[in-house]
Amino acid sequence: MRPWSGLGASARFVSAAAVVLLTCGLGGGCAGPGVAGGDSADLRTASDQTAADRRARTRLELASAYFARGQLTTALDEVKLALAAKPDQPEALNLRGLIYGALGERKLAEESYRRALALAPGDGDTLHNLGWFLCQDNRHPEADAQFALALAQPQYRDSARTLLARGVCHARAGRWVDAETALARSYEQDPTNPAAAYNLSDVLYRRGEYERARFYLRRINAQQELSNAQSLWLAVRVENRLGNAAGARQLGTQLRDRFPQSPEALQFERGRFDD
Repeated sequence: MRPWSGLGASARFVSAAAVVLLTCGLGGGCAGPGVAGGDSADLRTASDQTAADRRARTRLELASAYFARGQLTTALDEVKLALAAKPDQPEALNLRGLIYGALGERKLAEESYRRALALAPGDGDTLHNLGWFLCQDNRHPEADAQFALALAQPQYRDSARTLLARGVCHARAGRWVDAETALARSYEQDPTNPAAAYNLSDVLYRRGEYERARFYLRRINAQQELSNAQSLWLAVRVENRLGNAAGARQLGTQLRDRFPQSPEALQFERGRFDD
């Protein structure tokens, strides 16, 4: 699966974890701090939760865990039970959007995101997820508007992830300068993320910035646990463009030896460097 096929990126570099965020984890609840009943200004704690709150929280945690394991229909069942217990949960609606999107139910996914944002208009996670959803449907201006709104939220803490998705979306639209800007900012904020380094390298390669592309690719390919067929193949093409035939052969041999069945290894064997 290559969800960012406009950049030729691998699933390893563009996994769902890179572009979506589960709003609830197994170890923590989904309910944020609130105000207890009456005139009290105390933070809301477990003792303030109703039975419906607790049911909804448990179901949503289960749904998140099932979704993370790829058990989509089971995750959807748990989300439905969470919403039955507490219908006004933006977190549950956001997760339902992710699940429907993964199931290919595009209309239901968008409806879920829109409903979540109606309840929590400034939720950066939902704005990000809706933006990526719209990008996958090639609705690039709408997607960029959602990414911009997510990045504008004062308390949003996943700007590197949103900048990565925004850069990829710009690239899919052929907006290479904007793609480079967003991806460079993502890399600056999280230089350990191979997805940011790879996609920035790919954009730089397409713009003819081969030396700069080489810099970021070397950071990936220097670590065997991060490199893959796509990163090695892009590095081969970069070295070829720079006239470094020996370097291209060395990387190509590594590609062939480590990933002999990959399409990239086949392209290398055929000498199809510009495909």
